[in-house]
Amino acid sequence: MADFNLIMPKMGESIMEATILRWLKKPGDMVELDETILEIATDKVDSEIPSPVAGKLEKILFEEDAVVPVGQTIAVISTEAKVGSPGGNGKASPPAQEVPKPAAPVPTPAVVEAPKASPVAPKVDSVPYVPSASTSHAVAVVSNSGGRFYSPLVRNIASSEGIAQAELDQVPGTGQGGRVTKSDILSYLSHRGSTQPQVQAPAAPAATTVSKPAPVVEQAPVSKPVSVSQDGNIEIIEMDRMRKMIAEHMVRSKHTSPHVTSMVEADVTEMVLWRNRVKGDFLKKYGEKITFTPIFIEAIVKAIRDFPMINVSVDGDNILLKKNINIGMAAALPSGNLIVPVIHNADGYNLMGLSKKVNDLAARARANKLKPEEIQDGTFTLTNVGTFGNVMGTPIIFQPQAAIMAAGAIRKKPGVVETEFGDLIAIRHYMFLSLSYDHRVVDGSLGGSFLKKVSDYLEAFDPDREI
Repeated sequence: MADFNLIMPKMGESIMEATILRWLKKPGDMVELDETILEIATDKVDSEIPSPVAGKLEKILFEEDAVVPVGQTIAVISTEAKVGSPGGNGKASPPAQEVPKPAAPVPTPAVVEAPKASPVAPKVDSVPYVPSASTSHAVAVVSNSGGRFYSPLVRNIASSEGIAQAELDQVPGTGQGGRVTKSDILSYLSHRGSTQPQVQAPAAPAATTVSKPAPVVEQAPVSKPVSVSQDGNIEIIEMDRMRKMIAEHMVRSKHTSPHVTSMVEADVTEMVLWRNRVKGDFLKKYGEKITFTPIFIEAIVKAIRDFPMINVSVDGDNILLKKNINIGMAAALPSGNLIVPVIHNADGYNLMGLSKKVNDLAARARANKLKPEEIQDGTFTLTNVGTFGNVMGTPIIFQPQAAIMAAGAIRKKPGVVETEFGDLIAIRHYMFLSLSYDHRVVDGSLGGSFLKKVSDYLEAFDPDREI
């Protein structure tokens, strides 16, 4: 029977883990090829994971709500499910093989331990062995020195597993003279739990070496009293899963990249007037609304072609220059969280294509219907803080990218206009553009020049452009 290990898929270049939301199958269920087997979530998107093979779900290794690293095996699928029932008899052989394996070293401790019986036995005197009528071989050992001999290895295993001396004395031995061997105590441990509840004073210190993880578990409730409002004037709201992950990624980005932010103010009057004039005809002709976002993306793509070293990421001491121009666009969700769908190969779209892509991704992002591949492999990100009425921002880089640009609100302001008749004061449309970049690989000269180039393209927008 062939087993297939289902692993946690990689949901994006910067995604290192995902949370299991729900298993749609349980162990023993049949699974078809490409049938959805579970739902997972990252800080960016919830996704359904199809089965890459057909067969029977044998084992689930992580329960719901578990956070699992990318590449970790999460389930085992048998690809020959019909052979499963006769194969059940075959499964009895592995346990049978496990018994001889530990038994192989038995002769070695038996030979080594015999000379040590005299000096070690006195240590057992404090807890004398009580012979049992059903274990005649044990009586012979007791009559030898008044106590049962145990090798240091057996004692270490018993100590680490929290086995008290009285309990250890009851473990049947198959070694020389009824001695307890490594295989004996391991076999006993595999069946332990349905027997004795011994309460022995010496057991407490022995168990403390193993129950060290227990205090770690008890630490969780300790933090709860901190989140208590004493006077009732504070509402305590627990972060949802996405907000927790976003918080972790933002902190990691700040720790990874030394952020520098440059800003320019652009006169986008011609762009605004053109869009206001054609938006009705654009909707009638293409069935799509035209916003400022695709125009910004078009300018960014042109600037990246002029300054390709802005389209990079860092891998140790290496700079990875990306040939594809994949523009991420930060979109706000109804929950208040953000998601960054990606327009892959954005340089291959005209303005109409960009408008259609932007509208489609934004709508499906708000409806939580994005596909995993639509939020990964971005090389540069745009966030439009002007949507919230903000004039500028200092965005945090979306790892592992090297830069992110924020577009501020467009506002009417008096400005100086140069004409052939002299300078004039006129009402113009201005906006701030801000670029945060990774100073490890993007210096101020490159970052500032790139941002100015984006501004130049927006200011030089052709007011007579055809749609």
